[in-house]
Amino acid sequence: MGPLNSVCSAHSIAGTFPSGDAADLASPEKRKPQRPRPAAPHPPERPQQLLSLLWTLNKNPLEAWPRHHYEESIVVGETFLGRFAMVNAPDAIRQVLVDDCESYRKDDLQNLLLKPALGNGLLTTSGSEWRIQRRAFAPAFSPRNVASYAPAMWQEARALSDRWMSLDGSIIDVCEQMARTMLDTLSKTLFSRGIGRDPDEFRSAATRYFETQGRIDPLDLIGAPAWIPRVGRLLSRPALKFFPKVVEAILSERRGAARFSKSGADADFVDILFNTRDDESGDHLSDTEIAANIITFIGAGFETPANALSWTFYLLSIDEEWREKVEREVDQLLAEGISFSAVPEEFVVTRALIEEAMRLYPPVAILSRSATRDHDLRGHTIREGTTVIISPWVLHRHRLLWDAPDRFDPAKFMPENRGRIPRYTYIPFGAGPRVCIGGAYAMQQMTATIAMIVRSFRLDLASGHKVMPVHRVTLRPEGGMKMRLTRRR
Repeated sequence: MGPLNSVCSAHSIAGTFPSGDAADLASPEKRKPQRPRPAAPHPPERPQQLLSLLWTLNKNPLEAWPRHHYEESIVVGETFLGRFAMVNAPDAIRQVLVDDCESYRKDDLQNLLLKPALGNGLLTTSGSEWRIQRRAFAPAFSPRNVASYAPAMWQEARALSDRWMSLDGSIIDVCEQMARTMLDTLSKTLFSRGIGRDPDEFRSAATRYFETQGRIDPLDLIGAPAWIPRVGRLLSRPALKFFPKVVEAILSERRGAARFSKSGADADFVDILFNTRDDESGDHLSDTEIAANIITFIGAGFETPANALSWTFYLLSIDEEWREKVEREVDQLLAEGISFSAVPEEFVVTRALIEEAMRLYPPVAILSRSATRDHDLRGHTIREGTTVIISPWVLHRHRLLWDAPDRFDPAKFMPENRGRIPRYTYIPFGAGPRVCIGGAYAMQQMTATIAMIVRSFRLDLASGHKVMPVHRVTLRPEGGMKMRLTRRR
């Protein structure tokens, strides 16, 4: 879905990069009308010293990338934390994630953040173990099956809209609301018998996990022994105790309902887990692998689209022109009486809005790999053990790849412009063999949700609410997204 971060008024737009990119420096006669600058931290002008860098990585890794990382194709260097390569060249990204992906493995830091909760699931495994799981889960996300989920997605989006009818004029946390509706949708699609616990309990546990274990601990960065206590791990223990209870509730319900190993058209994601076999050995997934993937797909299935939707509604609130464009499209298509058995491709403005939201606020802001051998990468020597970083956050705002990259403008993703974006310049769901398996599912779900909400409501930032993205495994709005809900009709 994957995996798998100075506030001003809504008119001047909070915490943006300093002015001075190529578009801003153009002569007045060439300068285009300026689009809004959404909230983002200021990149430092130069690399930080060790203590400052450790503090920044723990606080918000988005603030660690110095300005020149947004202006150079590849940056290779040494730090106190080891050798690194920051990769922004599309052809080099293809080499790392696609053409020569066997020369890179997921680095240890990612596993330190994810494995305590996700175990050996699809996001954390590699090699043959990963290939078995990926191949087994692919049918659940085939185009045909994703399309079959559309009625449930519309139903849950309508249910959310109905709940909001009584909240006209209220201040709501859009992050919480989106998380709840995404969990409800999962319960009707991939987990047809529910997720075994109250969705609000799961959301609260996941939020606690991301806010604690999801912080990069300085002790991990400097290679301190594992036996030294980490604050984040201590604080995340309640969440880690909760997740196994979710799995046990799901499995107990299946046993009681005699649906422990259904197959064929009636099978859902949990059934697929129990039917999966290794082609060579014939072995089923182990209980721990089943548990890991249940939590992986529940967590990824609500966290990333919920955050993406929160950022999307925030962006609509700061640009009246695009808000009206989306409203016109939604009003027209829904007035035509769509069947709600599919999500029509005619939602071109809405999809462009979502794609631009994920450009500015990619669900997973940082991908990292560890080089497994010495080799050449676009003229740069990459030594074994080098940490190779591909950051969609930096890539999607890179000065060499995008015009006015810090500004909000969905026009670049409209059909007449979409084809001009070079491949591997825009990777909100990753790329290559490990591309997010649920990307199409998430896009369909988000489109239906936006359409049903925009049909009846407007959302505007609550007065005084400060917006800032922070990286906590996923890209989350710090402190949530407080917005005022107003009925349109």
